[in-house]
Amino acid sequence: MLLTRKEFLKFLAAGTAVAAIGLPLSASAQEAPKPTGSVDIAKLMAPGPLPEMVVGKEDAPVTIVEYLSMTCPHCAAFHRETYDAIKEKYVDTGKVRFVLREFPLDNKAVAAIMLARCAPEGQGPALVSALFKNQTTWVTAQDARGALLQMSKLAGFTQESFDACLTNQKLLDDVLKVRETGSKEFGVDSTPTFFINGQRYAGGMSVAEMSAIIDAAIK
Repeated sequence: MLLTRKEFLKFLAAGTAVAAIGLPLSASAQEAPKPTGSVDIAKLMAPGPLPEMVVGKEDAPVTIVEYLSMTCPHCAAFHRETYDAIKEKYVDTGKVRFVLREFPLDNKAVAAIMLARCAPEGQGPALVSALFKNQTTWVTAQDARGALLQMSKLAGFTQESFDACLTNQKLLDDVLKVRETGSKEFGVDSTPTFFINGQRYAGGMSVAEMSAIIDAAIK
């Protein structure tokens, strides 16, 4: 069920906790997962309501798009255990362009990804990574809004810029549009969902699994 603006604004006012939603990891760390479908790459990469949060060269031979929810524990596990190694091995060497897209599953996830969107230019992916690596700190906090404020201050936010970000109606609308497009156009119904050169993979992946897929795409 899609979030409503009213529900999100109520969350901001009350600071109430919302349970994180998790999804199963891939069954085997030894075998590359099979794609669950494919999409038209041109359509997938068409400009949306928000600029892409991306790392890597635009002309990299492999493009990975990850739809994520900031409160998803398996998204966090991927960013703790797999993302940095993939970035070093493939992104930093010009082989992969990695795109992060929002698919928030609850109000706290909406707030966290909005803050990443409000980070200084080019710093969004780094804030996403930091929030994932410290996910339990703010997701389990009784005052989720206060916990996010403290985390955001480490990234240079002030109380004023924090409040301005989370009350930005257009940003909220655009975040929800990105999620809606992912669901309706590309069949995203769980997080994390990856599109690797247009091939869809649902669920977390190990370094070995994702490397096998990337290596095959490069050949």
